[in-house]
Amino acid sequence: MVPPRRIAHLDMDAFFASVELLRYPELRGLPVVVGGGSRHQPVMQPDGTRRFSKLRDYAGRGVVTTSTYEARALGVFSAMGTMKAAALAPEAILLPTDFESYKRYSRLFKEAVAAIVPEIEDRGIDEIYLDLTDHAEETRALGMRLKAAVKEATGLTCSIGIAPNKLLAKISSDLDKPDGLTIITFDDVPKRIWPLSAKKINGIGPKAYAKLTSLGIETVGQLAQADPKLLQEHFGLNSAEWLRRVAHGHDEREVETRSDPKGVSRETTFERDLHAKHDREVLSEIFTRLCTRLSEDLHRKRFAGRTVGIKLRYADFRTVTRDVTLPVPTADAAAIRRAAGECLRRVPLEQRLRLLGVRVSALVPLDEAERYRVGEQGELFPL
Repeated sequence: MVPPRRIAHLDMDAFFASVELLRYPELRGLPVVVGGGSRHQPVMQPDGTRRFSKLRDYAGRGVVTTSTYEARALGVFSAMGTMKAAALAPEAILLPTDFESYKRYSRLFKEAVAAIVPEIEDRGIDEIYLDLTDHAEETRALGMRLKAAVKEATGLTCSIGIAPNKLLAKISSDLDKPDGLTIITFDDVPKRIWPLSAKKINGIGPKAYAKLTSLGIETVGQLAQADPKLLQEHFGLNSAEWLRRVAHGHDEREVETRSDPKGVSRETTFERDLHAKHDREVLSEIFTRLCTRLSEDLHRKRFAGRTVGIKLRYADFRTVTRDVTLPVPTADAAAIRRAAGECLRRVPLEQRLRLLGVRVSALVPLDEAERYRVGEQGELFPL
């Protein structure tokens, strides 16, 4: 008899902020926002205490990387504009990001988990899926052992959801944060899952949720009981069937222990809006740096790609993308820069720019890619 699936979703609690609290324990219990620059580095004072920047003093175009639960209680969340966050929580502490430290702690917690459960699907710097199906240990005991291993290796807490599939595991890992362990079965779906907002389902984004609410559907339970014809009319046959299936807690996806990236990207939001003509030199320097770092990322991951694309966000927050497909894959910085420059020629550049990004997709292993001969780079931001 095939045993029922046991899938776990492990999510580190306020990961970046928690790493910073290890470094600055005096900030525990305070609203802390991570997302500042080097000028927001804490300063050691003569009496041995540190002076921290306050969010109220921030000026710029940055976004919040993460925040402690105390800051979230004030309405400050990741991806929020830092200036908006400052209006909500002016007295919150502002810290610079330190991605090297976050990567190191990410590696430590994943190594600790892999020593117990090798079947891991890496979903990013602070979350993973685990397949516990073939492990003999009782579910709660195994979950507690995983949490203890993470705490011992990093000094940090995590929250784990264990369920019959990835969909329910991810939802349940968020139910008892921080430091939670939540175990869900199909029998628990009506009581634990149906009362939740439909946007808690991974895959229902802001636009889909707005459309659902316009139909009077706000919770997962209401979605589960919705008229199939109504859903099909507004979402199409395939999406309607998917919505009904996930609302009932069904998800057949496997834990992918080896996952090649679909694409690699780099982008930056400017401290001030830049114009293609008046700020050409600055933009070209930023553009070159993005392409160089993207090339380094590809070489580190051992991939090359055929499709190069750009992303522009104007001062009015409109976003445009363009891409081009090359004859052969590349991971070369100059080749990426040239192709991305061709994409730039296909978008209007009269307005000021807020964000610039470069992406390489259609990836193949680097050792399988043909040699790519780089030609001369044309002028960027031509006018």
